[in-house]
Formats: sequence, C-alpha cells, structure tokens
Amino acid sequence: MVEPMETTKILWAVLALFRIAWCLFPQTGYIHPDEFFQSPEVMAGDILDLQVYRPWEFLSNFPCRTALFPLMTSGATFWIMKSLTHVGFLNSFINSYSLLVLPRLCLTLFSFILDYSVYQVAPVWGVDRWKAMVLLAGSYVTLVFYTRTFSNVIEGVLFALLLMLVSLEAPKTSSARKSIPNKTNYSSQIGIILVAGCFNRPTFLAFAVIPVLYWAAKNTITSCRSTTITLQVLKCVPAATATALIFIVVDTVYFIHEGPVDHSSLDKVNQPQSFKLWPQNLVFTPFNFLKYNVIPHNLAQHGSHSRSTHFVINGAMLFGVLHLSAAVAASKVLRRGVCRILERKHSKARDALPLFRHVLLLFYFVPLALLSLFPHQEPRFLIPLILPLVLWSAPESQKIQWKSIIVLFNLLGAIVFGCLHQGGLIPCLSQLEHVIHTKESLNNPSHYTLLFTHTYMPPRYLLNIKNQETSVDVIDMAGTEEKQFCQKVGNIAGDMSSRNTETPQDRIHHLYIITPGTFKPALENCGFVVKNETLFFPHLSMEDPPHISVLFSDKWLSQLGLYILQLELHALPVDKVNSHRLQQPDQPFQ
Repeated sequence: MVEPMETTKILWAVLALFRIAWCLFPQTGYIHPDEFFQSPEVMAGDILDLQVYRPWEFLSNFPCRTALFPLMTSGATFWIMKSLTHVGFLNSFINSYSLLVLPRLCLTLFSFILDYSVYQVAPVWGVDRWKAMVLLAGSYVTLVFYTRTFSNVIEGVLFALLLMLVSLEAPKTSSARKSIPNKTNYSSQIGIILVAGCFNRPTFLAFAVIPVLYWAAKNTITSCRSTTITLQVLKCVPAATATALIFIVVDTVYFIHEGPVDHSSLDKVNQPQSFKLWPQNLVFTPFNFLKYNVIPHNLAQHGSHSRSTHFVINGAMLFGVLHLSAAVAASKVLRRGVCRILERKHSKARDALPLFRHVLLLFYFVPLALLSLFPHQEPRFLIPLILPLVLWSAPESQKIQWKSIIVLFNLLGAIVFGCLHQGGLIPCLSQLEHVIHTKESLNNPSHYTLLFTHTYMPPRYLLNIKNQETSVDVIDMAGTEEKQFCQKVGNIAGDMSSRNTETPQDRIHHLYIITPGTFKPALENCGFVVKNETLFFPHLSMEDPPHISVLFSDKWLSQLGLYILQLELHALPVDKVNSHRLQQPDQPFQ
C-alpha cells in the first residue's frame, strides 16, 4: 500500500510534468496582450528582425520597462533559435509554433523556483511541504499564468526567492531545526532581489515590504527598534546599488542604440519628452514607470476599478477557496487581537506557533491591500501571492479542506483561461502564417491585408514576417462599431479591388477579416461577399460575450468561435460597396 506522503509526491510529479506538457502542447487561451507585448513581441523584432508592433513602453521617447528581463528570457530564446538556424542545424526552426512555445517554456522552467521555495521554507512555517507543493502545482494560476511570458511571472519568481531568503533566516520551529541549515546572512542576495524586482515592476515593493521588515526585525530581535532595523536594511545597499547600475547601463545602451523613437507615443504617456532620460544621459525605467502611473488620466486609459476589486473579485477568481479561507482566518486574527488589546492581556506561550504562522497572512494581505490603492486592478497583478497562500493553507497537523471544490475550481479556471478565453486567435495566426509562407504564395506575388476586429491585439511576430517584406499589412480595429467598421472595410476592399483590376500581373491583393462569431451577424449588414471562411473553436470573448439565446440553438458553435473571412474583392466595386449581402463561402479557407 502506498504511503500518503508517497502519494502526494507522485501527484506533485504528475502535475509538474503536466505543467511542462501543457506549455508544449500549447495552450491556446490568450489571457492579456501584455503576455506578448512586454517581452516576445519586442524581442522578436530586435533579434529575429520580424515585423512587430512595438508598445510605447519600449520606445525611446519614454521607456517604462526594463529591457534586461525580456533579453534574458524571450531574447535569449530567440537568439538561440537564430543561431541554430544560421549554422544550418534546423533550417525551418523559426515558425509560429517555436516562436510561441519556446519563450513560454523558458518562463515555465523558471516557475519551478516557486516549487523549490515551498520545499525549502515549508518546515520553517510548520507546513506540510508536499501538500503545499501539490496545492501550488495543481492551481490553475501556476498551470496557466506561470507558463506565460508575463512580467508578473518574473515578479512572482523574485517574490518566491525573497520569501525563501527571509524564511531561512527566521527563528525555526521545533520541527524545522533538523531540516534547515544554520543561519546565513542573505543581505546581499536580498538587495539584489529588491532592485531586480523594482526594475521588472516597481509594484514589487508592495510584495517586498513585509518580508523585508520581518527579516530585519528577526535579525535585530534583541533590540527591535527602528534604528537597529534600519541598520539591518542598510546592509542590502551595496549589492542593491551594484545591481541598479547594471540595470541602468543595460537599459541606457538598449534604448539609445536599439529602441526606436515614435513622437506620436508622447500623447499616450501624457509626459514631455524631457522625461525620456534620467538624469541627463541615463535611462531609469522605474522612475518613468512611476511618473506615468501617478497621473490618474494615464491609468484611466487602461481601465479604472473599485478599490475593493482585488479583494472581492480578483483574489477569489484566482485562488477560490484558498482566498476565502485566508480572509476568514485573517478576520478571526483581527478580532482576537482587538479583544486582547481591549482586555489588556498578552498571548499565552501555547499561542506562539499560531501567531508565528499568522505572519503568512501579512505576506498575503498587505501586498493585496497596497495594490488595491491603485485604481487599475487586474487579476494577474496578484499571481505572486500564490506562494504565501499555499503555505498558509497546508499546516502540518491538519488536512486540506474542500478538496473537491479546489479541484473543480482549478479545472474550470484552467479550461476557461488556458483554452477558451480568446482561444481562437493564436491558432488563427498560426494558420495565417502557413498561408502567407506556402510555396504557392511565394511563387505568385501576393499582398495580404489582415483586418482584426473585436479580438485582443494580434501579436504580429507569430506571423513570422521579416521586416524587409512588404507583402502583409495587419490592421487592428479593436472594438470598432458596426457603421465605422463597414465604412473602413469598404474603402480598403474597393481600393484593393481597383489595384487587382488595374495591375493584376504586379501583385494579387487578398483581404481577410478575423472576427469572433458574436460580431459576424453585424457584418452581414455591410454587404460583403465572402469567398472562403474558416472557423477556429473554441473562442470566448468576454468583451463580446455570446448571446445566451443563440447558445441554446443550432448556431451555438458560431458564438464560441473565431472566423477568418476572405472577401471576394471582384464583387465589391467602389460605387457598389454596400450592394451585396454577406454570402456563404463556396469552399473552406486554405
């Protein structure tokens, strides 16, 4: 009979292998544009010389993101791919699959630092390490978010390293004395992590404040005064300063010599160009990041939320029962603390261990509260908090409650965000890349206009088009309303139809519309004739949610799909652009 601990170890190993396999499969869900446009999209343009859309944060006008971490992750991956191709090892190695999966694989491997951190610090906090590791590995946050190229993943990895360092210097419980080596001073390592985290995302300070104060207080336990705590923190300064200089030098070189300038982007950041460099000839990206985010108008462009969104919605959406149980536990601790203050009684010795473990609640709720001060709140901002949450939820002497609910919750989250959410866009780009690079397309000069509407921003690098090529135009019309959309497409189609008629031997023009099925009925009023179409399933757009009544009809498939519609340009003369109804295609899209 297999021992319970051995069963837990096997379960963690299965979930760990599944994490890697599901990255390689790959997942089709598209969580947020930042998973592409803050790392692989930028690096693909810099290293592989592909056509990309460079976001304003990476322009030399006002750089708000460090280039070092993208260079170390997606950049290093693309450099290896480029090198292998140049030496002839893999001639067709660069394609939409490898461009998507290999940067993700890099971050997926980094995510195992969280597992290692849990393994190391669990005995310190009186936690069953294998139960906590199963909670971590089985969470859809780990399986979906931590296998993507988010800067939040780097933030989570650095937070895990910080918690591991401060925990290993903490006083040990009786069960941990034999498991943890002698104390070592980690001042330099903590300084490096603090600076690296701030350059990656300045919000890292919200995650780091309680661990650093806890570490400083525990190392000055004989004289826990503000002066001694400050002196302890100052030990981090030399390593922190050296690390900051490295980031500043790398960013300065990158944005001066590599980053292009786009004067139109200044309107978006709402800042004068004089803030481009700090002070005179150095790029200090955290300064620019803070300059941008302290202006309410800038944050409003990304969406404004209630201050309670993280606590009420995002925490529950990401962590489910674990978040709710931690909130209940925190409320009990607060109530007990208030009662003790009112009664002027001190806690008994037998309460020492529970009070010690309650520090984990501070590690979870203080960053959540600090992040809630900002009006722009997205679920992915909280993913680093999974580590203190699973540590709190797996004490040594207790069983994990609500197991069935936890499993069902994470299964649902993995399906929705890993497969359904904007799930047709990545396969669609892969199909378009194949069409553009087929031998038939290469032999017959063609120009492709790809018009995306009511989808997330399409990452251009997945089309694998070199910068010098002029055969493809990508137009992102986002959530344009029906009337403006019809007018825009009519103008484009009429112009392309004229070119095909006047100079057919020069280049044949093709127009494709990529749209979810929920918007397709609106296109029928535009009067376009569809030559070919193809459907990608599943595709769930929360911005254009499916119509409930249609979901229960025989047309339910169209509500959960993304379409590629190739327009028949010859049937669209300029003066009769609205004279035709949308017709069904004669053959599938090829």
